[in-house]
Amino acid sequence: MNKLTIIGNLTREPETRTTQSGNTVCSFTVAVSRRNRKNEADYFRVSAWNAIGENCQKYLAKGRKVAVVGKVSASAYTTQNGQAAACLEVMAEEVVFLTPKEQSGATAPSPTAEYQEVADDECPF
Repeated sequence: MNKLTIIGNLTREPETRTTQSGNTVCSFTVAVSRRNRKNEADYFRVSAWNAIGENCQKYLAKGRKVAVVGKVSASAYTTQNGQAAACLEVMAEEVVFLTPKEQSGATAPSPTAEYQEVADDECPF
């Protein structure tokens, strides 16, 4: 069984695109804080498709807290510096918006911790 549950904060605004076949996909990165280690986090790229993706685009913003359940895949690649690296991607089956309703206005709340932004060119997909 391949099922992962993560809870964390979005590191940037979600990006939505439509495939040639007409499917909607929303992509965003979630930073998950490590327990017992201050200022350390693991980063997961999340892809939410169709209705789930449309809701994510509508209600999520940088800094918002979410819970994501889905299948995880890991990909190895070589960085521009020639170093080996890996990227984790979650195909969302369920996304729960955890930011309180009173904070879900037009302005996104600031994250509870500072997270290093992960550049798209660091993950090959």
